[in-house]
Amino acid sequence: MSARTPEDTHRLFVEAFNAGDVDGLVALYEPQAVLCRGDGQPMAGLPAIREAFQAFLLAKPMITLQTKYAVRMGDVALLRAQWEITGMDPSGQPLTPTRHSSTEVVRRQPDGTWCYVIDHPFGAD
Repeated sequence: MSARTPEDTHRLFVEAFNAGDVDGLVALYEPQAVLCRGDGQPMAGLPAIREAFQAFLLAKPMITLQTKYAVRMGDVALLRAQWEITGMDPSGQPLTPTRHSSTEVVRRQPDGTWCYVIDHPFGAD
């Protein structure tokens, strides 16, 4: 599961997220990547990113995501997406869908794949 284009990072993120695959999600990030929390505070590094996804995926949410653009300059790209998360609460009742717009920076790795450097799920709201 490797992103061959900047846009692939979005597609692979959705696949891993919806499968509840924490390892697959973490594999999409550089070792020192930053993921912003809902309150805008950054978390840096794979251990922090893993912990955030493990906790969030316990509710078994589902995400849809539409890439709005990918602007590439050499080995770096800026992405923007609109996404929606749906799911159920512990009693089985549907949750109110959560919709936001994200911004991400991805970088081409030495092997030609692309990984997140900065992921701000609410960065384009």
